[in-house]
Amino acid sequence: MVHAPERPAPGAPPVRINLYSDTQTRPTPAMKAAMMEAEVGDEQHGDDPTVHALCDRMAKLLGKEAAMFLPSGTMCNVVALNTHCRNGDEVVAHESAHILTSEGGSHAAIAGVQINPLRGSRGMFDADALRGAIRSRSRYAPPQTLLEIEQTANTGGGAVWPVAVLNELTEIAHGQGWSTHMDGARLMNACVASGVPADEMCAGFDTAWLDFTKGLGAPLGAVLVGSEEFIGRAWRWKQRLGGSMRQAGICAAACLYALDHNVGRLADDHANARSFAAGLRQIEGMSVEEPDTNLVYFDPTAAGMAPAALQSALLAEGISVSALGGRLRACTHLDVQAPMIDEALEAVRRILRH
Repeated sequence: MVHAPERPAPGAPPVRINLYSDTQTRPTPAMKAAMMEAEVGDEQHGDDPTVHALCDRMAKLLGKEAAMFLPSGTMCNVVALNTHCRNGDEVVAHESAHILTSEGGSHAAIAGVQINPLRGSRGMFDADALRGAIRSRSRYAPPQTLLEIEQTANTGGGAVWPVAVLNELTEIAHGQGWSTHMDGARLMNACVASGVPADEMCAGFDTAWLDFTKGLGAPLGAVLVGSEEFIGRAWRWKQRLGGSMRQAGICAAACLYALDHNVGRLADDHANARSFAAGLRQIEGMSVEEPDTNLVYFDPTAAGMAPAALQSALLAEGISVSALGGRLRACTHLDVQAPMIDEALEAVRRILRH
């Protein structure tokens, strides 16, 4: 089976309104200028000042001792799981967690761990579910070593885990002697939506990471944070998974620019998502989930069209949305302005009328 991504079909109309994902963002001219002006060195040699500046800032922002710059959020998860766990260990996570559904089985193929999937609405579970997953310690059971949380919960509609729930869950986990890890793919969306600072959101977690390639708009990069001891051990897994990025300051500069300019404006994405959801809800038969952040899940089946058919019809007009779990998803981000939301809504209405 070929797993390479398909290129756009010849003659396909260009995408004018890209609601497919916040990973579709493009670096702005100002971000590109910051990248070109970055002071760089050899990251593996420890002398790239811009990478150091980013890591120091991220450790402080998330309330940890140290940090590591990595190419992607998925790589942060792979490095973290391999550093936290040994072969045969068990990780407890939601059944829709990215580490289980979207990382190519790396938890089994590389880390050699199994995931105990917990159920719960909107991609989240509660303390009772976690307590129910605790196994009696014996030679028959896998050692449970890690609790993993995804903030925000993607397939839960971009839902924000309340900080009180996170603190309760991490207290239970630590009481069992487990470590705790936060997949922070859209962490700053959660912080902006809830008004909770990042260090407070991550306080109960031994490790966490932030992705810069989604709403923050950088072309690549994520930062994993934890104790100095943990990050020191994690460097071996970074080496095993591909090593360093050499003059990575060029990319770290984009992340620093994003922290300076693209965090507060996430509120605009959330407002655009609410506007899109409200407009969809006015269409008879349309099923729409109210967004916490920048993800809008909707199902047009009862409005008279299968999700895949509406997705194709929108793409033919240069409007891209994604399909997940039998639903469509529209994702707002810095390249989507309010007039584009209105245009996309009008296109949905027009297509459904036909």
